[in-house]
Amino acid sequence: MPSGPRPNILWYCTDQQRFDTIGALGNPYVATPTIDRLVGEGVAFTHTYCQSPICTPSRSSFMTGLYPTRVHNTRNGNESFPDWPPVITRLIADAGYECGLIGKFHLQSAGHRTEPRIDDGFSYWKFSHAPRDDWQAGHDYADWVRAQGGDLNALRESEDRVPTELHQTTWGSERAIEFIRQPHPGPWLLNVNIYDPHPPFIPPASYAARFDPETMPGPYFRESDLAQQARLRDIDFQGIAERPEENAAHRQQAHYYAMIAQIDDQFARILDELDATGQRDNTVIIFTSDHGEALGDHGLFQKGCRFYEGLVRVPLIISWPGEFETNVRASALVELLDLTATILDVAGLPQPDYLQGQSLQPILRGRSSPNDLRDFVRSEYFDALDPFFTGGNGAYATMHRDARHKLSLYHSHGLGELYDLEEDPWEFNNLWDDPGSQSKKAELILASFNAHVTLTTDVGSRRIAPM
Repeated sequence: MPSGPRPNILWYCTDQQRFDTIGALGNPYVATPTIDRLVGEGVAFTHTYCQSPICTPSRSSFMTGLYPTRVHNTRNGNESFPDWPPVITRLIADAGYECGLIGKFHLQSAGHRTEPRIDDGFSYWKFSHAPRDDWQAGHDYADWVRAQGGDLNALRESEDRVPTELHQTTWGSERAIEFIRQPHPGPWLLNVNIYDPHPPFIPPASYAARFDPETMPGPYFRESDLAQQARLRDIDFQGIAERPEENAAHRQQAHYYAMIAQIDDQFARILDELDATGQRDNTVIIFTSDHGEALGDHGLFQKGCRFYEGLVRVPLIISWPGEFETNVRASALVELLDLTATILDVAGLPQPDYLQGQSLQPILRGRSSPNDLRDFVRSEYFDALDPFFTGGNGAYATMHRDARHKLSLYHSHGLGELYDLEEDPWEFNNLWDDPGSQSKKAELILASFNAHVTLTTDVGSRRIAPM
């Protein structure tokens, strides 16, 4: 329980940001001074995995504390969101928190419509699914641009792109500052969900100029990747696997890092406002992302039915001055759905018995080892993207990753991948058919199947009597 008043919670979630995009955590090519400072002021969970490499199932999972299949919400483009379980912000609001949403929510389809509201607990709602002017009503970002005399679609097509002063990431900071400055009778939770660094990779020209493609390291790629991805060619993926053209791949990486640099600058404005209003010391800061981006690794761009580190491993940094440990790199295996349990725990609320996440607060407070939480992490892809846009066939697949090995099963295809992440951290040597790895493969297939049965099978209503 908090030693003082219940803390505010600032939950900043980017879209499609890989884990290896933070300077303080080992990337010398990015520019993330604000996030770097947050790493020094808090705990960075360096092995955090999303529960699906696709937006809606991942967000459904960490907003409820359940695996996507357990939520019955595994697809992008879905018609509706289940009435149960309640999302975390509903539980927090019922406990007296004032909750705000800025940006995308994406528990339901926002295609050709503004995403419908559910019983979400938000009293402050500033919606913007994406930085396009595609929604006739309810798109706060487009309205904000028009109020300043801008034409969002025209700007996106211009040579200079959308300037920083009219960018959706900037709008997110403006709305966050507006929320923070409002009078709050009690604690608050603000969920900021910006669209960057999601494709298309079109940073403002001023940020793009800061990152020279010729200095970029390029993707993790070997010629053997082409044969491996050819075997998986019928499995859903947005970007066709091919040899990355050096200039194009390096330029994409430079633009991706430029978008993250702008995120870092705009995130700084929000933290500065917390300082200016005297709220920083009683505010828990969470910085994370919903899933990663292939960025040319293994010849792939964007996302889909694969479970490589760049796609399923995401940043997660949590800070609370004077309460949580500082400058800690925690290598424990963590799942994004652990955020639900953690937020409830930090707010002093009981854990619902259906919750599948584990609170990270013992690690955050130095009461347990930062290198030990779970024996394995799990990620799912169950017909998550429209096959028309991926060239696939509505794939179903699961990932099971323990402390050393990662198993990916492409169900009904007789295909799989097995990697020894200790010897092969960037997953170039697929051990699926390796004669010496068959015992380990069988062991992990059984472990993955057992996890599916015990963690994602809905056994129905609760038992109330022996018979």
